[in-house]
Amino acid sequence: MPSADLLLHPVRLRIVQAFLGDRALTTSDLRAELADVPAASLYRHVARLVAAGVLTVVSERRVRGAVERTYVLRTAAASIDLAEVERMSREDHRRAFMAFVAGLLGDADRYLERDDFDPIRDGAGYQLAGLWLDDAEFTEFIRELTRVIRPRLANAPQAGRRRRILGTVLLPGEHAPDPPSGG
Repeated sequence: MPSADLLLHPVRLRIVQAFLGDRALTTSDLRAELADVPAASLYRHVARLVAAGVLTVVSERRVRGAVERTYVLRTAAASIDLAEVERMSREDHRRAFMAFVAGLLGDADRYLERDDFDPIRDGAGYQLAGLWLDDAEFTEFIRELTRVIRPRLANAPQAGRRRRILGTVLLPGEHAPDPPSGG
């Protein structure tokens, strides 16, 4: 199964998102976080992600006669490579973007439903910005953004930290108008 088809299923996308931030989770942990997903469906999607190499079992332990597995995300396997992006049709990109946005909307909705909802305290927000950048400036912008984000992706969970979800969307807009000709 191509990675886009595998990863962009709504339930599997939520499972992958649950592991973001270098988390190790059991299916019991996932059931608690994704309580709205039926258990049988959750187990089936976890099994597909394991079979595809997206999730890896890092430990097993006996719990009441059953084996409880702890999984981690293989980040490289949980992304769509550039070759596949190039092969995707417009409709494939539309579906992928809709799945991405639906995932963000679901995350936002679950946050807004929390009893302790406080966007100021939590630093939650969303905004749009229009940047006029030529190709070289855009490339430099991406490098700078990556330089700022990459080290923080390696942060491990610990006391005082909370996992924060950062979603980015970059869309090209219109070209700058040609300057008026001097007459």
